[in-house]
Amino acid sequence: MRWMFLWLVVLNLFYYVWHQQQVPLRVTEIAPLDMAQSSKRDIRLLSESSAPVRREVAVAEEAEAVCLFLGSFEQMPEASAVEQRLLSLDIRSQVQSVDAAAGVDYWVYLPPLASRQASLRQLRELQARKIDSYIITQGDLANGISLGIFPRNDSAESVMQRLREAGYEPLLRELTRAHRSFWVRIAPESRRLAEDSLLERLAFDFKGLQHQLMLCEGVASPR
Repeated sequence: MRWMFLWLVVLNLFYYVWHQQQVPLRVTEIAPLDMAQSSKRDIRLLSESSAPVRREVAVAEEAEAVCLFLGSFEQMPEASAVEQRLLSLDIRSQVQSVDAAAGVDYWVYLPPLASRQASLRQLRELQARKIDSYIITQGDLANGISLGIFPRNDSAESVMQRLREAGYEPLLRELTRAHRSFWVRIAPESRRLAEDSLLERLAFDFKGLQHQLMLCEGVASPR
């Protein structure tokens, strides 16, 4: 029995050795050094690989510049005198004109005819009837007949009625009457130099001088 047991042990050992020889070897592949280094270079942090998120920044619109204006003056020379005083004090300034609506005028006219010769014949007819008139030489009503500009609507209507009775067909156009004044604009960068004491001296030297803040552009127009 003992020999039988030893024989089985030998057979088992022989089988184990034979089995190990039949199993294929597992080959472990090692990547080249340069490939390993390349892979390291390709590794980046998430914060580095993704582009920074653009945040919309709300930019407030710049407020329109506000200037200090001194005035107003009916004549340009008066405004120029104040401008020169300010410039002598190194205060940047400029005279600007302001046109403001001052009412409406009413223009009575006859529209242009087919030719200038026809309009001249019509003009002679009107003058023969003792109706004040003259030919229009410019604008969209060139060669028409002007019958007068009136400050009141009822005066214009009276003239139009007279012309209708004489066989004409007059028309009426409203004209905005503008009043021009002059102001001295102090540049925004020089406003700090226009102190209250200076404004008081200017008001004393130039009677009726006032000052107010207005938009640098949009109200006044450069001379």
